[in-house]
Amino acid sequence: MSGSVFELREFPREQRADRVRQLAELGFPWADLEDEEYWLDGVVVMDGAVYRELEAAAGKLWAVLDKTARYIHRRRDLYELTGIPEVLWDMLDQVPIPEGPISRYARFDFAVDGSGRIKLLELNADTPTGYVEASVATPWICREAGVDTVNGRMPELLAAAWGEERPDTVACVAYGTHQEDSGTIETLARHSGLDVRCVDCLDLSIDDGVVMDGEGRVIRRMFALYPKEWMAVDEGGDALAYAVETGNLALFNPPHSILLQSKGLLAAVWGLYELGILFSEEEREAIAAYMLPTYNKPVFSGSFVSKSMFGREGGSVRLYDAAGGLETADEDGYDSSELFPVVYQKRTELAELQTSYGELRLLTGLFMLNGEPCGLLGRAGGLITGNTSHFIALGVN
Repeated sequence: MSGSVFELREFPREQRADRVRQLAELGFPWADLEDEEYWLDGVVVMDGAVYRELEAAAGKLWAVLDKTARYIHRRRDLYELTGIPEVLWDMLDQVPIPEGPISRYARFDFAVDGSGRIKLLELNADTPTGYVEASVATPWICREAGVDTVNGRMPELLAAAWGEERPDTVACVAYGTHQEDSGTIETLARHSGLDVRCVDCLDLSIDDGVVMDGEGRVIRRMFALYPKEWMAVDEGGDALAYAVETGNLALFNPPHSILLQSKGLLAAVWGLYELGILFSEEEREAIAAYMLPTYNKPVFSGSFVSKSMFGREGGSVRLYDAAGGLETADEDGYDSSELFPVVYQKRTELAELQTSYGELRLLTGLFMLNGEPCGLLGRAGGLITGNTSHFIALGVN
């Protein structure tokens, strides 16, 4: 990576088993996952000036996306344009949109290339994962490598965010058997400092808008690692939406986080930018510098990417070359473009890492907790960073 703003420092391979054991004791037991090495031994060090620009860019884009989501709110034609499932429209219109951060637990995904150029790929504002990797594993790995970390405030800011929302229950699908999701909600609950109960979404029942866990305990405020768009697909999804509409259940992140989650919002931002409406001159400068042209149709003359408005972990992503031909497609994640509309985004480059695992490309995640940029998440994989990509710690020089 000569001349790159990233420096890779790998650990000796013979130390891996001991480090994996120590990471498990810290609360990150899936460094090795089903006989696969999910964690890459080592740390990637980002140039300090690039990180400071990234942090500033995140703050500016957070304000841009928040303003756009509020502009869309209660405009059903724009709900449709940004792919919001119709079953959620009443819920979004009837529940007051938060005055503070619409999402208190979110993660940006950026493409930062070897020269330090920063471009936003998407915002995961509803149910981002990778929290344990960023808040628990990364600081420890950085200390082991003698590298500075910017992730140290994550538990503090997470506690502040949850202190505002005060859920009484934390849920995920297959709690107790799905190692990553179960470990994630347990760490979130622990860092929150609240007295909360962890439950399985599949054990929940809803009776006339009242949500109960498997033991019949009524749930009033819930954080769920459950994507809100799946209410349009899952049996009982409309009942869950009704529970929120009627005020029997408060969700965290709140319902309006789906407005930020939709990749259709990026197309809305770009369309409003091209029309010259809504944004200040400073906001327009941030959009031009850090966002990629994104549309609801494939109108590009050069290379581009298509992806579902609610695609996750690389699922549904397709890369097209300069001639408009399909170059590669994700084969591992679930292709949600069968259920939700697609957006088309100008293609950009990820930094390349020459590792002992081969040549990989680095995706740079940045958590936004309680509205503040606060923690880096590195993931390394192929041209498409999907659910078979690896976690690698990101530190800052």
